[in-house]
Amino acid sequence: MDALWVRCVFLLACCCASGLGSANKCDEVGKVFQLRQIGPSHLLPSNPRPGSDLQVCVSKNSTCCTKKMEERYQVAARRDIQNLLQTSSSSLKFLIARNVAAFQESFEALLWQAENYTTTLFQDLYHSMADQAAGPVRELFTDISLFLLGSEFSVDELVQRFFDALFPLVYDHLISPSLSGVSLGHAECVRSLSRSVRPFGGVPGHLADQIARSGVSGKLLLQALHLGIEVINTTDHLQLSRECRRALLKMHYCPHCQGLTQSKPCMGYCINVMRGCLASMAEIDIHWREFVRSLEGLSARMHGPQDLEQVLLGIHRLVRDAVRHAQENGPRLSAQVYKLCGPPSRKPAQSVSIQHSSSSRESIPLKASVRAPGGSLANRRKDFLSSLRLYLTYYGGLADQLCASDLASNDALSCWNGTEIVKSYTLRVVGNGIKAQIANPEVKVKGADPVINQIIDKLKHINQLLQGKSIPKLGSLDQIETGSGDAEGRYSGDCDDEDGCAGSGAGEVKRKVSRVSKLSPDVTGNHKHHLHYHHPAKDSEVKGRSRSFRLTGAIWVLGLPCLHVLLAL
Repeated sequence: MDALWVRCVFLLACCCASGLGSANKCDEVGKVFQLRQIGPSHLLPSNPRPGSDLQVCVSKNSTCCTKKMEERYQVAARRDIQNLLQTSSSSLKFLIARNVAAFQESFEALLWQAENYTTTLFQDLYHSMADQAAGPVRELFTDISLFLLGSEFSVDELVQRFFDALFPLVYDHLISPSLSGVSLGHAECVRSLSRSVRPFGGVPGHLADQIARSGVSGKLLLQALHLGIEVINTTDHLQLSRECRRALLKMHYCPHCQGLTQSKPCMGYCINVMRGCLASMAEIDIHWREFVRSLEGLSARMHGPQDLEQVLLGIHRLVRDAVRHAQENGPRLSAQVYKLCGPPSRKPAQSVSIQHSSSSRESIPLKASVRAPGGSLANRRKDFLSSLRLYLTYYGGLADQLCASDLASNDALSCWNGTEIVKSYTLRVVGNGIKAQIANPEVKVKGADPVINQIIDKLKHINQLLQGKSIPKLGSLDQIETGSGDAEGRYSGDCDDEDGCAGSGAGEVKRKVSRVSKLSPDVTGNHKHHLHYHHPAKDSEVKGRSRSFRLTGAIWVLGLPCLHVLLAL
């Protein structure tokens, strides 16, 4: 009788120990449930119970879960994965956002430096008109700044407007300087002749070309990086399908219902679940790789006429060449002005400072060059792209990375396979991407995520622009940069300082570089994450703008990406 009693007690103990229904193990489940703030304690059962009402965490044995707990576990599983996605992308997003701000800061520093060079040019070489030239110089660099920040400006127009304002000053102080105090009417007449008599030869067209080419490349680089942030924000907040949410619940928290709070999924099991959940995201991989390589290609082309740093810091030299060209063609210009505007009405000059000696002009050095913070733009791009290249396969390997680093078990002898603790996962492990999920035994994938498809379309578009390929209604990047039309009369790059760089031909360069601004809506679409820069300004509004205005605009644009990143976290 005693032997029978001992046998019964042993069998009862085995039954209690089996099926994971022990009260002690349920106590552990309750502790973890509250420690992870999955839900309130009143949802916990006081004792192991049948799990017939559970939808996902179904078990033949008693369970430590209720239906309400299962619902809370599903919410927690989704939250855990989204937190992991955001954590895994945080370094990539910070890398891009930090460099967007750094590039914009470099642009601003270069603009200040270029404006200083040009102001110094007038103070050192053309002192008599330096004060009057300060306004047009300031307006020129304000307009260039707004153009780089995305305003709908025609580069040809903003450059020509500067030279229109410069012509009366050059005429009054350098070409016909015997008298001063020219009447406003005569000065305005001289200004109106600037585009017809072409006092500065091909220099204005050449300068506009350089600003357009380098500016478009710089703007496109920033637009591409903003799109990179948009891609990351979109994938960070991926909407998980119902099938995925159930699979995550089964992988993460169903073992808790059996008291297995310390268990982790088998590697193969985890990979199947994550590749199924992130199938649409894996489709980004090929386009993201192309995006990184296309950025490298654009950076490689950003030299010479497309090097924004070189162009901005060379503006003062072109202005000097333009003034020299006007001086050397002084007799012709005087005759044309006299013919079209008549003799000027002036007051006798009290004191006129005339710069006639070319040797004295050339002997006065400009101020030494001060590089933008952090080295040259080329070096900054090189460093950034070197770091970005480390994330070339980010989207293709994300599912596997999450399993290897955070989710899956490292125990070669014990892991969760979705049903029980086993030595290894025995089902087939599928590949990446939507097509491969047909054979996925853990997650049923019905099709591509439309939001992911939208971001892929944007990546395709920006990649074409970065590569200089033709885009409907816009053309290729080279066409967008240079515009179309007659190039006759452009400033010759072979002309040296001694010949005045007169240019040749009478044709005017007819380009509409403002078409570049259309890149922004075409690239960004209407996605909520992307940033748009629109600073519409009429001619009357930009005249007389000070440096503080340009700095305020730059600070505003610099703040937007940071705010954008913070809101997305």
